[in-house]
Amino acid sequence: MKMFNLTQFRKIYDDKNTGSTKKSPGINARSLTKISPMKNCKKAVSSAIRKMALSLIILSASTLVNAAEFTVSPIIVEDFKAVFGSVASKNLQPARARIGGTVVKIMVEEGSVVSAGQIVAIVADEKLTLKLDAVDASINALSASLSNARRELERGEKLFAKGLTSKSRIDTLQTQTDVLANQVKASQGERFVIVQQIAEGKVLSPTSGRVLTVPQTRGAVILPGEAIATIAGGGYFLRLALPERHATLIKKGNIVRVDKRGMSPSSKNQTKSGRTGKVAKVYPQMENGRVIADVEVEGLSNSFIGERILVWVAVAKRNVLAIPPKAITMRSGIDYVTISTTSGSSEIAVIPGETLETSEGPRVEILSGIAVGDKVIMP
Repeated sequence: MKMFNLTQFRKIYDDKNTGSTKKSPGINARSLTKISPMKNCKKAVSSAIRKMALSLIILSASTLVNAAEFTVSPIIVEDFKAVFGSVASKNLQPARARIGGTVVKIMVEEGSVVSAGQIVAIVADEKLTLKLDAVDASINALSASLSNARRELERGEKLFAKGLTSKSRIDTLQTQTDVLANQVKASQGERFVIVQQIAEGKVLSPTSGRVLTVPQTRGAVILPGEAIATIAGGGYFLRLALPERHATLIKKGNIVRVDKRGMSPSSKNQTKSGRTGKVAKVYPQMENGRVIADVEVEGLSNSFIGERILVWVAVAKRNVLAIPPKAITMRSGIDYVTISTTSGSSEIAVIPGETLETSEGPRVEILSGIAVGDKVIMP
């Protein structure tokens, strides 16, 4: 096949359009017949390219028309302040000894979990055992005397019935019997007191909870009322100390976000960011320029009483502009948002802030780049 250069092709094309019958040197009718199919192929390719471009334009236009729009409007969010709170118990009660004596046994240690009424320690006093033995002996002696007095009274009544003794003698025997009976009752009552004192040597837990401290040791001599162990119970909460400038802002019912480190591993509905709680009580008295508040949090861990946990307290409210996260695209480290305008769509750079949880789903706060009323095109 004979090859033609660009100049020869152009000349053939010009001669055909002008109606010239002059042929270029070296080109015959057979050559023109071979060129015609190549020209038709070129036209077909150009037509296909134009159709493809038109289809893309139509598709892009239809996509922009059908794309969802999000109208930017201000929303009210709570402003949180990061502070540290310490885990505390509602009740902090000591388990006290009710009698004096020697600690013979301690059944708990720091960290033990106890229930109300559980035996914590045993205190013994040897003098109580000696008193109990003496009272038992006295009761036995009085009981023997009472039996003898009752027999004397029975014989006297028989003699009085036969007229062999006087009425005064019967009254004396009756009085002796009553005195001895009452002495026996008094001794038995004294014995009950001693038995109760021995039973009170068992130191009981006043509430259900966790043992924090055990200041006594086995063999220690204690007095009545001394603490054997300190028990934290009644539930657990977070105690906060906020600067006094927030005294008028923090109120009962305010939302508090708790770091997940302070949550119990078995707590339900736990998220990666922890859980939320509410301010249960705000104390009217300030300490060292700080307002004290208690926060109730479900599932709060009680492993360490006094543990410091990072929390975020809602102290104010503010208006922010926020959009759905999927409306933001990042290229080369810069965040962009597509805005619908009268002349079409336009991409603008924005500065995003933190992600907010709203009733309509997550929203990303936009610090700069958009204004109220802008229509953001959703992808």
